[in-house]
Amino acid sequence: MKRRYFIGIDVHCQFCEIAALNNAGEVVGRHRCSTSITALAEVLKSIPRPCSIVIEEGPMAGWLWRNLHSQVDGMSVSEPRRNRLIAKDGDKDDDLDAEKLALLFRGGFIKEVHQVASLEQAVFKQQVALYHHRVRQRVREAHRLTHLFRQHGIIIRERAYVSKEDRPALLERLPAGALLRELVKSSWVSYDALVEQEDRSRKRLAQVAQKIETIQRFAELPGISWVRAATLYAYLDTPWRFRSKEALWKYLGIGLERRHSGTGPEHLGVPRRKHSLLKSTILGAALSAVAHKENPFADLYRRWLAQGLASKLARRNVARRLAATLWGLWKNSSAYQPEWVGGAAAAKAAAKVSR
Repeated sequence: MKRRYFIGIDVHCQFCEIAALNNAGEVVGRHRCSTSITALAEVLKSIPRPCSIVIEEGPMAGWLWRNLHSQVDGMSVSEPRRNRLIAKDGDKDDDLDAEKLALLFRGGFIKEVHQVASLEQAVFKQQVALYHHRVRQRVREAHRLTHLFRQHGIIIRERAYVSKEDRPALLERLPAGALLRELVKSSWVSYDALVEQEDRSRKRLAQVAQKIETIQRFAELPGISWVRAATLYAYLDTPWRFRSKEALWKYLGIGLERRHSGTGPEHLGVPRRKHSLLKSTILGAALSAVAHKENPFADLYRRWLAQGLASKLARRNVARRLAATLWGLWKNSSAYQPEWVGGAAAAKAAAKVSR
């Protein structure tokens, strides 16, 4: 058997613990170095080839993968939730973590996490993530304001104070007292600042997204806005990471997975673990496509309803069809063609999910 080395790296902000194993699972070397590309590259040079690295997914995983994967014969970033053995078995320290990570890698027990290959794509993904962070901040502040009014018996939603002209009337509904009204006014200042930040972030994202050819093709689909197209493009990264449209659907959280134990009944349902942002993005796109009505996806939705399918399942079917269409034009570098949607494939999909 050809000798091969498996290297587990336990990454920390200031230092890394490294354990190298041979084919037999024996530790042939331990190292500690600073968390820098230069220091890690020096350690890797001291380990015979061929060798492969495994690290766990974390804030620095992408940076390490982009800079180190070309210096070894293979590099994997593993999902931490699949590595509970590291935390639960035996003593817990960094040397053992690196060794057990290498053992799991050697045995083929890790679940690999996809990494963005280029720095440009990684930065674009960070820009998309920043926009969604701004949205969450604005929503959080709106919920806090709405709750503040509710504590005084005033039941409103965010749209009641989006316009500054509507705010004086809301203040008059509050109990008398300057302190409470000043508190609300101060909260509105924070809310307005967050709305402005979200608006600027959305405009910058749209400007960058409109220059990317793939996103331009995505945006041609009904229900896919520039922000949704950019989100799908940034987080999916490449169509080739999915072996089938069913695998894509599962990753988006709109696919089906089977659960079965012993002689019990088989359960078919949507995945419990999913990418929440991508799921809300594709389902939101499906809802928008159905609402616009004049497009093939809305026609499919009405057809599924007429066949007796529940509206929730019909919308999920539309989301699947949107995702499959997007995946196909991405792989083929082609433009959206409305005639691609519908036909026998739609009837087959409806029959599958209605079981």
